[in-house]
Amino acid sequence: MAAGGNREMAIAPTTASREAILARVRKALPQSAPLPEVRQRESWQVFEDPLAQFTEVLKLVGGNAVHVASVAAAAEHLEQLPTWHQARIRCSFVDGLGDHRGMPAEISSPVEYETVEYAVMRGELAVAENGAVWVSDVSLPHRVLYFIPQHMALVVPTAALVNNMHEAYDRLNIGIQRYAGFISGPSKTADIEQSLVIGAHGARSLTVFLVDELG
Repeated sequence: MAAGGNREMAIAPTTASREAILARVRKALPQSAPLPEVRQRESWQVFEDPLAQFTEVLKLVGGNAVHVASVAAAAEHLEQLPTWHQARIRCSFVDGLGDHRGMPAEISSPVEYETVEYAVMRGELAVAENGAVWVSDVSLPHRVLYFIPQHMALVVPTAALVNNMHEAYDRLNIGIQRYAGFISGPSKTADIEQSLVIGAHGARSLTVFLVDELG
């Protein structure tokens, strides 16, 4: 209160006035509606060639799908990528595919992954409908690796490619991992001036290896 000024006091609302305010808020809320019915399995969208569909959609959202017979074949393709060769700090969590370079022998904090330029990780299943890959932190030291590298590769068994999200959720056991979610393509945004920016909040590139024989 300024010297010589009038005292201003905040008056707490009475119980009656509080209830009146809440009643008006409740009255303004939209009416609830019944949940939509889940479509029957017979009406789920399926594709004649799920692999081709996944490849096309992933390309559309900025990623790249590579179908290979084995991890060794995926490793050969990875070695041909300039982004992998140029990465001074890189790591792989898939046996036989890539290696660790420039990484400390022991990592005690997720912050120590902030300089990773390329990371190779596992994906559990892929969805042809939208080019998404389901990932979890089961095989990783920390979930930050899905977001902090400049470039990423996800390795998914070809047999784990499904047509649509209905099939995907049929296969998933939600809630058993500490962290899990879908990733579709590299990070991107078009919020500013409707100009598409790749790598705005995460990886600038994503390669998905669909491997026929993956242990």
